[in-house]
Amino acid sequence: MQHVRVLAVLMFSLLVASPALAVQPDEVLKDPTLEARARSISAGLRCLVCQNQSIDDSDAGVARDLRILIREQLQQDKSDEQVVAFVVDRYGEYVLLKPRLSARTLVLWLTPFVILLVGAAVLLRRRSAPQPAVDGLSEAEKQALDAILRKSA
Repeated sequence: MQHVRVLAVLMFSLLVASPALAVQPDEVLKDPTLEARARSISAGLRCLVCQNQSIDDSDAGVARDLRILIREQLQQDKSDEQVVAFVVDRYGEYVLLKPRLSARTLVLWLTPFVILLVGAAVLLRRRSAPQPAVDGLSEAEKQALDAILRKSA
């Protein structure tokens, strides 16, 4: 009996944890090929409200409008690239979940590498920096240090 409860809780957890697609039944195209293309395109476009969710996963009204717009474009026999270009022209590069490499996004793409290089340079500089000399003490300072160490021991 205990195993059945554990199994039920596990199955419920998996059901809740699975990604929910926000595509409504009235949005789905009758042509499965076009629908698959629409899903593929919308999975790569960012929801303008949710920001880090694709429009395929978002319940926001703007995301729904974009999903419908994509399907309308596909029904007009536009290629996937033309549909994405249409959306980018309308909303800007920000709508892409994976930004393209261009002059505008070069800083975005290069920043992680620059940070790694700066970090490596700092670490190498610390290792190669000269260590303070132990023999920099005068004879009187060495005797005073020895006396202090003997008292504390």
